[in-house]
Amino acid sequence: MNLKMKAMQGMVLAGCMVVLGIIAESANTTVASAAVEQREVTTETDYTTGGTAGVVRSLNELEAQALEGLQLASIAQLQVAVVTASEDEIEAIADIPELTAEELAWQNLAMADVKEQMNVRAEASAEAEIVGRLRKGDVAEVIEKGEEWTHIRSGNVDGYVKNEYCVYGVEALAYAKANVDTRVTITGNGVRVRSEASSDSSVVAAVSKGAVLIAETEAESVDGWVAVKYTGKTRYVSADFAELKLATGSAITIEEEQEIARKKAEEEAKRKAAQVTEVTVVQKEAFDATTDEILFLAALIQCEAGSECYEGKVAVGAVVMNRVRSSRYPNSITGVITSPGQFTPYGSGKVDSVMANGPKDSCIQAAQEAINGLDNTGGAVSFRTKRTGHAGLVIGNHVFF
Repeated sequence: MNLKMKAMQGMVLAGCMVVLGIIAESANTTVASAAVEQREVTTETDYTTGGTAGVVRSLNELEAQALEGLQLASIAQLQVAVVTASEDEIEAIADIPELTAEELAWQNLAMADVKEQMNVRAEASAEAEIVGRLRKGDVAEVIEKGEEWTHIRSGNVDGYVKNEYCVYGVEALAYAKANVDTRVTITGNGVRVRSEASSDSSVVAAVSKGAVLIAETEAESVDGWVAVKYTGKTRYVSADFAELKLATGSAITIEEEQEIARKKAEEEAKRKAAQVTEVTVVQKEAFDATTDEILFLAALIQCEAGSECYEGKVAVGAVVMNRVRSSRYPNSITGVITSPGQFTPYGSGKVDSVMANGPKDSCIQAAQEAINGLDNTGGAVSFRTKRTGHAGLVIGNHVFF
């Protein structure tokens, strides 16, 4: 990409020099004849730079505009010294495809090519502080792209991401279309949703202005109509009353992530409170934990119960918090987890590895619930895999005691 940019900049500069040459020579020329010799321009360059469209004009057009601007009656002949690019630069420019307006709009954007999310750091270093997450489906503005790290801005997050986990420009647009829903916003009142792409087809429903539907991108394209998903089936609305936009998101800060997890935990608690289960859930006093402690506990939960049911994840977190509240163990989350010989994933380095990449949302949510005081283990301070046959409360594949 850098070679193409340099080549294009070189050609832009060359074009400017040509125009300046024409204007300078034309200003000193006064000829009675009104004839202008038409000369063929052998090379025409079409280029596109990050977000700036280059306009291609033939040498004849440049001459004509220069003459008209200076209001000269005529010129017998123009001698223009054309500044040319190198062969490598010309070859690089020739390989640049013509971009659509949509592709041009994405030239300075990036997306994370990940299963769930990636870390955004304060500096271009794997050791730098994590300031946010760029999740699958989030789009970011590229501030500056380096060899290994890219400075991005998305939502309230401003930081650095590793290049190897991102896609850029046209590739990012293609990735978005393949992995993100397309929203269809209705722009008129009483817009009919039809069974087929025809004004003669039956009306399934009428939707009001501002309603949002999801486009059915797998359906065959029909001029004048937009295929949408409606009640589980493919339906159609008039393209005259539909505005399409990719449903991309923005990165979230660590604080926003915690707030999302907190709200999910509250909703989950309300849902569980309305259910009758065999496990007695106790709400204890919440613990005042730091951001690092929440993520540390979430990383342990992911290592110990990442493939377990959600209740199993909460139970692992509850065991840690029950120890924190007990006088027999350290009175901090970090102290409990790092105690020698207590949690194998920490001793093996797996917890630190998960911390580096960022725990899963479900594990962060479970950690937040446990820190908020939820205990579904009956006060257990230990757990084993249930295949050990140890007596206790079985949740998922673990027994808690």
